[in-house]
Amino acid sequence: MSEDTQTPSISEARTRILSEIGEEVTLVAASKRQSGDRIEAALEAGQRVFGENRVQEAQGRWGARRSDYADLQLRLIGPLQTNKAEDAVRLFDVIETLDREKLLKALIKAVEKTGAAAPDLLIQVNTGDEPQKGGISIDGLAALLKTARETYPGRVSGLMCIPPANEPAAPHFALLKKLADQYELSTVSMGMSGDYAVAARLGATHVRVGTALFGARDY
Repeated sequence: MSEDTQTPSISEARTRILSEIGEEVTLVAASKRQSGDRIEAALEAGQRVFGENRVQEAQGRWGARRSDYADLQLRLIGPLQTNKAEDAVRLFDVIETLDREKLLKALIKAVEKTGAAAPDLLIQVNTGDEPQKGGISIDGLAALLKTARETYPGRVSGLMCIPPANEPAAPHFALLKKLADQYELSTVSMGMSGDYAVAARLGATHVRVGTALFGARDY
C-alpha cells in the first residue's frame, strides 16, 4: 500500500475533525512550519481560519495570499513580543496571547500609530501556573481583563489556554470555560491535536489543530 493511501488527505482529515467537534466549534488550522502545498490544500478544502505562532513567519506565508481570500481569518496563537506589536495588528484579525499589561499598552499604541483595525484580543491564562509558560495567572486575570476592557480600542472577546503537557487536559479546559463564563466572555480557545475533541465537549468555541489536520510538520 502506498503512503498516499495510508495517510488521509488534508481534506479528509478536516472533514473528520469537523465531525468530531460539531458545528458550533471553529477549527483553527495551526499552520506553523507547514509547506505552501499543505496550506494550499487546506484552502482548497475550504479552511479559512488559520493560527500562526510567529509574526514574521506569518507575514511571509500570508502576505501574498491574503488578497486572494476575502474570508480568510488569521489568528496569532503564539507568544507576542512587544516590538512586533505593529506588525501583528496589521496582519492578524485576532491575537490570542495577551498575557501582560506591557503587551496591552504596546498593542494600543500600535493600533493608534498604524491606523489598523484593532484585532480582537483573547487573554491567555496559565491554568497550570507553570513559571516557564506564557499566560496570566488566574489571580491576575481580573485586573488585566478590567484594564483591557477599559483601554483597548477593540474587543476583548475571550480566553485561551495551553494545559500542562504532563497533566490531564480536561480539568484545565473546564476551568477556562468557567472563567470565561464568570467574566462574560464568549470565546474559549482551547484544545490541540491530541485533545481537541475533549475541549469541544467542555465548551471550546475554537480548537487549534496542527498535526491532526496537516500531518507531521515540514522542517
